[in-house]
Amino acid sequence: MFAFADEAATLSGKASVIDGDNLKVGVALVRLHGIDAPETGQLCERPDLPSWHCDEAAVNRLVELAEGRFTICSLLEVDPYGRLVATCEVKGIQLGPTLVKEGLAWAFSKYSQDYVPFEQAARRSGLGIWHNGAEPQTPADYRADRWARAAAASPREGCPIKGNIARNGERIYHAPWSKYYSRTKIDEAAGERWFCDEAEAASEGWRPARSR
Repeated sequence: MFAFADEAATLSGKASVIDGDNLKVGVALVRLHGIDAPETGQLCERPDLPSWHCDEAAVNRLVELAEGRFTICSLLEVDPYGRLVATCEVKGIQLGPTLVKEGLAWAFSKYSQDYVPFEQAARRSGLGIWHNGAEPQTPADYRADRWARAAAASPREGCPIKGNIARNGERIYHAPWSKYYSRTKIDEAAGERWFCDEAEAASEGWRPARSR
């Protein structure tokens, strides 16, 4: 990853929500620092209630907080997929911490311990994904499971990411957990292709698919 030398580096503009932890601010793709929200299509199990669409709950809350609103992001680094990793706020409300505090995202402790106390508090209160002591599958495990199954079925062994060209010519890649992955067909003769990882797709100018 590339870290910004200037700790005061910021980005601002109207936000467009991509999924539970990714935004487009202006023309830039931004990954919210320190959180991992449920992936598109991911259900969360609860001990005493039916499974629920925690993926949609996270996205809907982020839309409520940020969609179309002036958003200020403090830039931390660039991830391997070309996204700006940042803390972002709207009218003083920090987006990432809010989702974790409300039980709609995990603290992404693999990369940062910043929001672990917020996750622990949400667990104790049984909020959102932690309802009544629930221990739902983490987004990381969900991604790994979807990846393994898609990689085994891919015509390019071990390379399950679909690079699709939209009608307007925009190049979009679909990871195995993307909303339209199963219905996306690849026509290599038309310039569409398979990728082995997201960094490869991003480095060649393909953008991630939106969940909404």
